[in-house]
Amino acid sequence: MTPQPATEPSELGRLIDSATGLWRRHPQQSIETLGRQVLLGRATIAQLFLSLVQRRFPFQEFIKQCAFMANVSALPTVFVAIPVAVVVSIQVGALVNQVGATTFIGAVAGLGIIRQGAPLVTSLMIAGAVGSAICADLGSRTIREEIDAMKVMGVDPVRRLVAPRLVAAVLVSVLLCGFIVFVGFATAYMFNVYAQQGTPGSFISSFASFAVANDLLAALFKAAIFGALTAIIACDIGLHTKGGPGGVANSVNSAVVTSILMLFATNIIVTQLYNIFFPAKVV
Repeated sequence: MTPQPATEPSELGRLIDSATGLWRRHPQQSIETLGRQVLLGRATIAQLFLSLVQRRFPFQEFIKQCAFMANVSALPTVFVAIPVAVVVSIQVGALVNQVGATTFIGAVAGLGIIRQGAPLVTSLMIAGAVGSAICADLGSRTIREEIDAMKVMGVDPVRRLVAPRLVAAVLVSVLLCGFIVFVGFATAYMFNVYAQQGTPGSFISSFASFAVANDLLAALFKAAIFGALTAIIACDIGLHTKGGPGGVANSVNSAVVTSILMLFATNIIVTQLYNIFFPAKVV
């Protein structure tokens, strides 16, 4: 018998297959990655407390990572914080001059830097400098099969590698945020006094009238969350790197982009919650 020619798939069938493949490649994979990162975060926190109770926390690795993260992020932070403070001062100065409220320039500029400028610069530095370094380090270990070797020897990579990086990222993020607040406020003060012909007393007094301790605490709290999220995302992507050196580069790119998107979304959520529970001070 003459074999029957295979029927070609219909146009509708090809569209369905394409849509199914698109779902598996993107949304489904994203949801699976998010769930994997949540599980990694839970396991890391559990191992952190367990290692502290058992006095097996790798303090040497923690100190090493703190020094490394501070080294790769401190100088870029200064170079980013100064222009951000100048831009805020220029925009605020133009606005208050239009409405005739030049006496409040210190409060607006200072609060803008503390509430939004410092956390956003911290998120960019943590995601770009710290997150990329963590992902590149763990990704290189993964493709060299060092992670598999640790598991074979009975060493938990989460306790040995992820937990100290998580704590170090949180600590460095908080310190960076405080450093950005200081640099940004000092830059805004000098720019206002020496470039915009403002008065030092008016700048300081207006800032002191509106700023409260909760503003700084909220900024530091945001920074701690940013550091934890960046560490978890970078560690997870680094531990699942595939494809050799090219895979490491792709993992670093994915970690930075994912961290920035996640941190900006988290900043919006935390800011809204802060405004709800701690409304603006009325003078």
